[in-house]
Amino acid sequence: MNNIQLVVFDIAGTTVRDRGDVADAFIAAFRAADVEIPVDEVKKVMGWRKMDAIRQLLDRFLPAVSFDRESLIEEIHDRFIKHMTSFYRQDPELRPLPHAEEIFSHLHHKGIKVALNTGFTRTIADAILHRLHWDNGAGYVDSVICSDEVPEGRPSPYMINRLIQRLNIPSAGNVLKVGDTEVDVEEGRNAGCGIVVGITTGAYTRQQLQEYRPDHIIDSLEELIPIIEKA
Repeated sequence: MNNIQLVVFDIAGTTVRDRGDVADAFIAAFRAADVEIPVDEVKKVMGWRKMDAIRQLLDRFLPAVSFDRESLIEEIHDRFIKHMTSFYRQDPELRPLPHAEEIFSHLHHKGIKVALNTGFTRTIADAILHRLHWDNGAGYVDSVICSDEVPEGRPSPYMINRLIQRLNIPSAGNVLKVGDTEVDVEEGRNAGCGIVVGITTGAYTRQQLQEYRPDHIIDSLEELIPIIEKA
């Protein structure tokens, strides 16, 4: 029997195409609060729970000044959620990344469960799942968990731990985690996943991912098949 019993995929940039739309929404939300954030800095915090990402960027680009910082974080976060929810409900070009649905089917055929986790809130994730018909028992994924449904987002292991419990997986050693950012890799490591894979289809380049030493770096989801078969 294959050692891998669950594959946990990130969403934007890993299984769902992201043309920079998430970063653009971040920049626009900050700009509305009169804070300019360079796109390269925004890419560095992709994958984090969005409240945490906003806090990090404010600490870097708007250090200690006299105002209600938490209110500003909530204001920017609310603006980002509204923008991304609307975007994903309407974007005519929203689609899975190549081979995503094919891989989901292949894994299920092999008796391996499929889960999604994300730094998005449930509101945004549901907009994506509904548009792609990955919800309502469509059979593509076995479970989805979002960063606002656990005590801490990435790189903490809460989301993966919850999925392991929910799907009755024997241990984290039976899990493969794949994502496109630093914190995806760190999340997999912190959860004790048997295999941690970085993918170059999202926010981070191969060179950037190499710094965090995932077990594998792939350029396409179809490259997961031989990795899992050798596990």
